[in-house]
Order: sequence, then structure tokens, then C-alpha cells
Amino acid sequence: MMIAPQSESREEAPLADLLSHYSIEVTSRDLQSLESMTATLPQGCEVFIAHLPKEDIGLLVRAAAGLRDAGFVPIPHIVARNIRNRLELDTMLARLSEEAGVRHALVLGGDRDDAAGAFGSSLELIETGLFQVYGIDRIAIACYPEGHPRIAGAILDAALTAKIDAAARAGLDVLLVSQFLFDPKPLLNFARRLRERGVTAPLSVGIAGPASRTKLLKYALRCGVGASLRALRERSEIARNVLSGETPEELLMEIAAAQATEPDLGISGVHFFTFGDPAQSIRWAEQQVDR
Repeated sequence: MMIAPQSESREEAPLADLLSHYSIEVTSRDLQSLESMTATLPQGCEVFIAHLPKEDIGLLVRAAAGLRDAGFVPIPHIVARNIRNRLELDTMLARLSEEAGVRHALVLGGDRDDAAGAFGSSLELIETGLFQVYGIDRIAIACYPEGHPRIAGAILDAALTAKIDAAARAGLDVLLVSQFLFDPKPLLNFARRLRERGVTAPLSVGIAGPASRTKLLKYALRCGVGASLRALRERSEIARNVLSGETPEELLMEIAAAQATEPDLGISGVHFFTFGDPAQSIRWAEQQVDR
């Protein structure tokens, strides 16, 4: 048996450990080719399903049910500003629970300017008490290590604390999922600040999966990851990999090494934003785990 050099083993082991738990994010439409997409996806993997504005609830339910039947864990997006009223939320959660066996959900405020109805924030959804009524016992909450293009940092921090506290009162476990980024420093500093504030919820680091340069830059600018984009100018190797459509191995290696050195960071895994092509992210992640 060939033994890998010690330096390579030290670098690759933390990355494989970090990627031993990864999730992917797709849209309901991506799941029309479910069989080809999930051919190499490990059984039990968590698949987050975006719920687009004005998209029929039935499409989300069918996508979640298809994933559950195929042996995966569906995590639908429940978006406050897409929901007209409490009855619609009740109906959505009831169907996701009863027809698709959903037990986990990502709870979001939503970026649309015109709220569809009564809800304007994810905190308002958590405070309805409806998640636990329908057996949903864990919620994922989005967080923004580089800030948000439309929300001040102090407001983001206060809102995150309020959501975590509301979830605790409701008996809901919490997973934090970061916006995707290209520079490890904001993510690591954010994780340290969380732990200094006494937040113990695990943190999954958001990563951009393979995508075209045009698509990647469009989403990055829309989502407010400008600091990471600026960092790319100074780090040519990461820039070349990211903007050529390759998952940035160097970026994840730095995060994995930091977590191995500082276990209290609580970085529990990787969340891939797949931009309409989940298969590429899955193939890459599995290659790293199998090394």
C-alpha cells in the first residue's frame, strides 16, 4: 500500500473531515432530473430546496417528497415574504410534513421588496409556533459573515440573536448556514465572534459550486459578497479556480485547517450553492471525501 507523504496527509485530512458532512442547494426545477443529479449523492445527504416567489406550493412539496423517497433529507426554504398569511403557512407546513415527511427547514425573510402578505421576517415565522406543530424540529437560519448589501451589521447581529432565542423557546434546534464567500477570513472571524457571544449553534460554510464566470459574478454582487471578490484580486490561485468554474479547494482547505486547529469554531460542514448545476458540486465533494 502506498503511504501518502505526511504533509499531504495533514492538508487533506481536515478537508475530507469538513466535507464528510455537506449539503447542496437546488431549486424545484433542478429536481426534474433527480435520478442523474443524485446518482453519486450519499444517502441521507441534506438537500435544500429553494422556493421561488410565486412558485406553487405543490411544486415544492413534490420536490421534497421525491427527495425523501430517494433516500435524502429534504430541507425546503420557507420564505416569509413569499407567504400571504398564517393559513398559507399552516397549509404549506402541513403538506410538507404529511406528504413529504419534512422535519427540517430553512427559514428566510426573503429579498423581494414587496412582501406577499403578513410576514416580513423569518423571526415572525418562527414565532407562529407552527413548525413544532407539524413535527419540524430543526431550522436552518441564514447568516452573513460579510454583511448584507441592504441591512446594517448591528441590525443583522440583533436579528440573528432574536431568531436563535426564539428557536430555543420553541424547542427548535438551529443550524447556521452562511452566505457563500470566496475569502476564508470573514467566515473565520464571524465564527469567532459568534462563539464569543455564547452562540453554540453549528455553522455550515456556504460555498459557490462550479458555475460560469458570468453567473458567479452576478450572484456574488447580488448577494453582497464584495469583500470576497476584492480578495480574489490579491489571491490569483483562488481567483483562477473560482472564476474558471472550479470549486476553490484552497479556500476550503484554509477553513478546514482552522477548524482542526480551533475546534470551538463549530464549523460543522459545507453548504454548496449550485446555481442550477448540482451534479458538478456533488462530483467534486465526493472526490475530496474519497481521497
